[in-house]
Amino acid sequence: MPGLGGLLRKPKKDEKEADAKNGSGKAYLKAMPLRELSDIESVKSEIKSGNILILRITPLANKSIDDVKRAVSELTEFTESVGGDIARLGEERVVVCPPNVKIWREKTSVSNEPIPTAA
Repeated sequence: MPGLGGLLRKPKKDEKEADAKNGSGKAYLKAMPLRELSDIESVKSEIKSGNILILRITPLANKSIDDVKRAVSELTEFTESVGGDIARLGEERVVVCPPNVKIWREKTSVSNEPIPTAA
């Protein structure tokens, strides 16, 4: 089975510059750590550019849980104001999407029936 080396590559600098100049409409999926509250501005800029971000919040959480709450609250307000979407991915990550991308959420049905067990 061939490796994924050809599939998993970073776009070259000249590709990104060409995309930005000619308005190709390409969006990128980017992963980045949230280290400081000031990082929120670059997150907002990326979302405005149409990119999807997976934020690792652990670096900020190690410094201050209050800052994490403040950051997530500010990002939620911003994302909703531009028509985007935001969701938690486990304990350490948050995904933030621009307006043209929505996050699928499984709807859970509430039932009065007992839940079967393996016992």
